[in-house]
Amino acid sequence: MQRPKLHSAVPLLLAGGCGAASVLAFAPFGWFPLIAITLAALYALLMRDAESLSERRENRLTLAKKGAAIGGAFGLGFFLAGVSWVYVSLSVFGGMAAPLAGLATLLFCAFLSLYPALVGAVFVRCRPPDAVQRITLFAALWATTEWLRGWIFTGFPWLAVGYAQTPPSPLAGYAPIIGVFGLSFLTAATAAALGEMTLAWRHNTRCGARTTYRFRLLGLAAFVVVLWAGGGVLREVRWTHPSGEPVTVALLQGNVAQDLKWRPERFYESLRTYYELARDNPAQLTLLPETALPAFLDQIPGEYIEAMKALAERPRGDVVFGIPVRDESGYTNSAVSIGHSAPQRYNKAHLVPFGEFVPPGFGWFLKLASIPMSDFTPGSLPQSPMAIGGQHLALNICYEDAFGEEIIRALPEATLLANVSNVAWFGDSLAPQQHLQIARLRALETGRVMLRATNTGMTAIILPDGRVKTALAPFTRGALRGVVQGHTGATPYVRWGNWLVVAFALVLIGVILLRARAR
Repeated sequence: MQRPKLHSAVPLLLAGGCGAASVLAFAPFGWFPLIAITLAALYALLMRDAESLSERRENRLTLAKKGAAIGGAFGLGFFLAGVSWVYVSLSVFGGMAAPLAGLATLLFCAFLSLYPALVGAVFVRCRPPDAVQRITLFAALWATTEWLRGWIFTGFPWLAVGYAQTPPSPLAGYAPIIGVFGLSFLTAATAAALGEMTLAWRHNTRCGARTTYRFRLLGLAAFVVVLWAGGGVLREVRWTHPSGEPVTVALLQGNVAQDLKWRPERFYESLRTYYELARDNPAQLTLLPETALPAFLDQIPGEYIEAMKALAERPRGDVVFGIPVRDESGYTNSAVSIGHSAPQRYNKAHLVPFGEFVPPGFGWFLKLASIPMSDFTPGSLPQSPMAIGGQHLALNICYEDAFGEEIIRALPEATLLANVSNVAWFGDSLAPQQHLQIARLRALETGRVMLRATNTGMTAIILPDGRVKTALAPFTRGALRGVVQGHTGATPYVRWGNWLVVAFALVLIGVILLRARAR
């Protein structure tokens, strides 16, 4: 009686292992072809399950359940390995008891795994008889569910498979046209084609009609080669052009430990740290991290603000620093500029659930965790870029740069992008490197330089082609100095956003499902 149960668990274990291995395709490992291979394994498992169930004439509900189980197992392995840093933020820095933090992380990853489970359920239930339709359906389902994951409950698009395709991946050439979810579509299509190739090879060795399967193998291989080679050609296209004079920048990394940052006795040390870094590294644009000054703006001594302004004005520049601001309507997570240009301010619009606001019905959560300033007011939309040094700077704070369609709201007016973050919440985990990779995709999608100033890492200058020009070592105190060039123009992605890919994928899914219903 145990043997059938063990046998039925093997596909789930394989799927979970493939999901966990997929994380190696992302930063800091960067084995970008691996995600296509692990997704191909998932595709083959789904196809194998669908074929065996069809032979046994299982009903449609059973088909969907089996597909959901395999997809969900892949997703659970994927997210447990990829976003395990959630536990670090809750337990190590959030003050939550370790067992509760572990349970919360498990439940969060289980929720995220519902999206791959949906892919598996629909694909196995409606598996088309034609290979082209199967490849198309798998790719469209994967891209659509990732887009949904980036939208439902304010969204969590972290580890969308398209992020693995930053340079040097040839597929990066498609990013300025179709964005990260378009890259996810192409990656999933590549994986499905590889999966079909393994099926064709298996049939080729078992069946007598070898010529037919050889032609299918050649056709699938040609599709993958042309797809990836086309991306390599597109990487040479420049969608935007330089604008204005180059600007000197200094990106400050204070390396203030999260568990010390908000202690009153450390307040003046934090102010002194950033003053000295700004004093020793003059630039036209000096950028400090999110909540670099650990107090409300009206609590910062006036003489300190004046001293920082004087430092900025020496090279006729400006300092932009992250700081919470309060007024009669509440308080905001903001970035404020002072210096040669008129004072300006950006208020974070996309807040982090449980970190910056508490969803209705979850007030009990704050009793289990110690998170300072967890009831921010979102900034209004739209907000104009900051006019600094002859350039227009589009600010975003924390994980706002994970939402591509929100970044392009400031375009094409903005000539530079800047992200200020405090990733000290996640310690020495995968999160900082993954966040840097997300920022690289935003630079590539928009054809703009992206500046990143973080508390502990990764502080970096990213070029419009998605390559990191230079970066500070994590967990070090210092200033990253450089000269950057603003850019104007609009990539196709800036004009269309995600809707081109999403609409295309939904139409494909609708057509294929209608045909399946007709069968």
